[in-house]
Amino acid sequence: MSKKILIIEDNLDIRENIVEILELAGYTVFDADNGKKGVELALKNLPDIILCDIMMPELDGYGVLHMLNKYPGTANIPFIFLTAKAERVDLRKGMEMGADDYLTKPFDDMELLNAIDVRLKKKEAQVNFYSKSLDQLNILVIKSGGLAELKKIIHERKHRQFKKDQVIYYEGDKGNGIYLLISGKVKSVKLAEDGRELMTGIYASDDYLGINAMLSGEAYSDTATALEDSTLCLIPKDEIEQLLNLYPEVGREFIKLLANDIREKEEQLLQLAYHSVRKKMAEAILRIYSKHKSTDHSFKFSREDLAAMAGMATETVSRTLSDFKDEGLIEKKGSIITIIDINKLTKMKN
Repeated sequence: MSKKILIIEDNLDIRENIVEILELAGYTVFDADNGKKGVELALKNLPDIILCDIMMPELDGYGVLHMLNKYPGTANIPFIFLTAKAERVDLRKGMEMGADDYLTKPFDDMELLNAIDVRLKKKEAQVNFYSKSLDQLNILVIKSGGLAELKKIIHERKHRQFKKDQVIYYEGDKGNGIYLLISGKVKSVKLAEDGRELMTGIYASDDYLGINAMLSGEAYSDTATALEDSTLCLIPKDEIEQLLNLYPEVGREFIKLLANDIREKEEQLLQLAYHSVRKKMAEAILRIYSKHKSTDHSFKFSREDLAAMAGMATETVSRTLSDFKDEGLIEKKGSIITIIDINKLTKMKN
C-alpha cells in the first residue's frame, strides 16, 4: 500500500507541482489550500506525513501543527514545514512546537523526495524503537507499573531529530518537560557576562536533560545544543507530573539523577577553581571520553568546546594538547583526540 501524504499550501502553482511530483513517485496525495481544510483532511485520512506552508490565511502552519498535536491520532505524524523564510525565530518556533523538518522554498524535486523519504524511514524506525533506551529504563524505575507507563509515554511521543549545532532549548526558556536522549551527543552551556561559554554538561544516549527545570518549575538554567546529529524524545511536563503522582518510585529515581547531576557540577566547579591547567585538561578529556565509549579510545571534540568545558582560553587548550601529545598521553589529528595513556591522564598531578 502506498504511503499517504497531505499537502497544505495556499499557493495553487506550488501545491499542484508538489502533488504532481509525489503522485509520480507513487504516493497517495491529499491536498488543501488552507489550514482549516488541512486539519480536517488530516483527521479524516490520517496521512503518513504532512507538508504544510507556514504563512497562510485563516489558520497558519503553526496553528495547524498546534491543532494536530491535540489529537492522539495525528500527534505523531511527521510534519515538515514549507517556508519561504529561513529566519532563526521561525525555525526555533517550529521545532519547539514539534516540527520534524523544514523545506525552504524554492526547493527542487530531489530535495522534496529526500526529505519525505528520510522522515518516513525515521518514523518506521521509531515504531520499532524498543531498543536499549527503553530496556535501560529499568535503572530508572523499580516498580513495573511505573516502568510500563513511562515506556508507553515515550513510545507515544514523537522522537525529534536535531542536527549538529542545533539548539534544543535556550537558557531562560520555560521548562516544558524532560528530554530523553535516544541517540547522539548533546552539550549544555552557560554564557558568562563577557560572552565566554562554560560547558555545564555533556550527555549521551539514555541520559535525561531538563530534570532540574521540570522538578523546580523554573526556566532552563543553561542552553542545550546537539554536538552531533541526535534524536531526542520530549516527555511533556503534565505527563511526567501525572506519572510522579501515581508512582512515587519514579520521582525518587529522578531526584537521584538530579542529585548526581548536581554532584558532577560541584566537582566541575572545584576543578575549575583549584586545579592546574594540565589537571583541568586531563579531567575534561576523561569526562568527554566517558560519554563517547569508543573502542579505539578516540573521540571528536572541537577546541572551542574543550575550552568551554575546562574553563580556559582556546590558545591554552592548544598548548596543553600539544604538550600532552609530545608526552605520549594522546594523539591528535584535527579535532579527533585518541587517548594513548589513560592511566597517566587519570593520575595527572595538580
